[in-house]
Amino acid sequence: MSVDVQTEIVIDRPVEVVASYAADPSNAPEWYVNIESVDWETPPPVRAGSRLRFVARFLGRRLEYTYEIADLVPGERLVMRTAQGPFPMETTYIWSAASPDATRMTLRNRGEPSGFSKVAAPIMAGMMRKANTKDLKRLKSILEAPGAGQ
Repeated sequence: MSVDVQTEIVIDRPVEVVASYAADPSNAPEWYVNIESVDWETPPPVRAGSRLRFVARFLGRRLEYTYEIADLVPGERLVMRTAQGPFPMETTYIWSAASPDATRMTLRNRGEPSGFSKVAAPIMAGMMRKANTKDLKRLKSILEAPGAGQ
């Protein structure tokens, strides 16, 4: 069974501010609750082909995985896929204008768990949705704080 979780939020900041911050993997530990660290395996800045090693905690387990940037359209979309890790996963960010000064950000995670993870896929999907919602709310809080993105 595959996992496909999509969440979204409107952030009261222009698209270029939200996309610039969210597309920089170095910022991930600040707004992703479960991500402890990100290490660049290729030199910054982020671009198609960039590789990054993430360390996270999910469902009480420490996870290490490597993402490769598969697609980047600045200000519109970023797609990254695991190059190594617990199970194949793709994460997509999409940014669109909700108004001239607000951005709709969509966060989508999809993948094909294997082994025990496959059996637990429905539970994992619910936990991922909850975590993603919390992450997007944190991102909104960071970017809407006075002076953010100035």
